[in-house]
Amino acid sequence: MIIQPILANAAVYAITNATTEGKATVIVLLLLSLFSWTVILTKLRQLLIARAATRKFLAAYASTRDPLDIKRRGEEFDGAPAFSLYERGAEELAYQLDKNPVTVKGERRISRSSYEAVKVVLEEAASAQAMSLEKGMIILSTAVAGGPFIGLLGTVWGVMSTFASIAESNSASLTTMAPGVAAALVATVTGLLVAIPAMFGYNFMVTTIRHITQELDGFSTRYANQIEHAYVDNRDIEDKIAWALTKTEMGENTPAI
Repeated sequence: MIIQPILANAAVYAITNATTEGKATVIVLLLLSLFSWTVILTKLRQLLIARAATRKFLAAYASTRDPLDIKRRGEEFDGAPAFSLYERGAEELAYQLDKNPVTVKGERRISRSSYEAVKVVLEEAASAQAMSLEKGMIILSTAVAGGPFIGLLGTVWGVMSTFASIAESNSASLTTMAPGVAAALVATVTGLLVAIPAMFGYNFMVTTIRHITQELDGFSTRYANQIEHAYVDNRDIEDKIAWALTKTEMGENTPAI
């Protein structure tokens, strides 16, 4: 209980006696701290929602047989990166089934080239979701790496100004040096107070983002494989040629390949 007033008084004393350069350094560090805490709180909320929503979505997807079941039912899993990827893939697959269908035994399928278009969309969606998860992390890494150095700059500058004042006054007593040195050290303390929370937040969030991204990549591969098995025309070239000849002999114009 006694420590807090002592620390508060020391901080007030140091800032009061700080030079203009020292105060400017502390202000810059406080602004950096404000930005980093904004990112920490915002990103933490985003990641917690993403993890919870992704678990629900993957459980729902695992219970389906058809890759388009969730879209047909109109279910929503807001905040789940895997669901956003699923939506993009389902929309592209539906487009290819509607615009470039291949009829196989009375059922609509898509060609191998159309499937490649779906895979490209999935890759783009995965990259977009990864970039969304990493957005703002540069601020935390800047606070971690730059905070202590900015504080050190303010300290060195303050100590340099203190010694210059001592040289001008021809007095090297502790009473003369103490205010300037204390004011200089407050910049280093502020830099550490900015960097330490940012470091813990950054490490936790990087680990969480890496986990979600790996989960997203795994789902993308699984989703693409299930689309291939359920909707891609996987007949051998001999079967396609025989089917085309049969339809030609029957006088049908429906595309077979």
